[in-house]
Amino acid sequence: MKLSVVIPVYNEISTIEEILNRVRSAPQDKEIIVIDDASTDGTREWLEKLTVEDVKVLFHSQNKGKGAALRTGFEQATGNIVIIQDADLEYDPRDYDCLIGPILDGRADVVFGSRFLGGPHRVLFFWHYVGNRVLTLLSNMFTNLNLTDMETGYKAFRAPLLQKISIKSSRFGFEPEITAKFAKLKCRMYEVPISYSGRGYQEGKKITWRDGLAALFHVIRFKLFN
Repeated sequence: MKLSVVIPVYNEISTIEEILNRVRSAPQDKEIIVIDDASTDGTREWLEKLTVEDVKVLFHSQNKGKGAALRTGFEQATGNIVIIQDADLEYDPRDYDCLIGPILDGRADVVFGSRFLGGPHRVLFFWHYVGNRVLTLLSNMFTNLNLTDMETGYKAFRAPLLQKISIKSSRFGFEPEITAKFAKLKCRMYEVPISYSGRGYQEGKKITWRDGLAALFHVIRFKLFN
């Protein structure tokens, strides 16, 4: 069973080397696909010099957003299971076994790694927590799911599902969109606890309240126009 680890990257020069080291060190049979979304901080130049054989690097000529980067990566995926891995250090590849376990044993088609099911996590922003819970609640109302963390950056799913889903979102609407489309397909969905080392803004965190409002719009959008 081979994994395709898809890593969207934008301006992560301080973490890109370490996250690739961590992903490469994970023991699973895997391919690693990195998509640089037109970084401007030196990340692109660093990736252009990368020569390791087990990492495929793709480049966008202009910034298109996380959803667009993931679409590019999905097109190149050849594994049986796809894992989305953010390029910062918030999510730990040592959780891969936990994340893919329900798929490997035949229980699940999709697994979300939840930051709210008891795994160790860095204590950070109260209002980010509230925003995540509100968005998850609204998504659950529209999809009839009982997720605890719709906005999680750790999602794993059987690769054949990509042939059944057309992703339209180019930016942070990706999370509510793919959740709604998994629900529409009536996929067997699981959640597992993961560790989470959130970043502060001084450490490079990019998401803001504007992205939260955009996600709210997309939750409603993909209920009405899925």
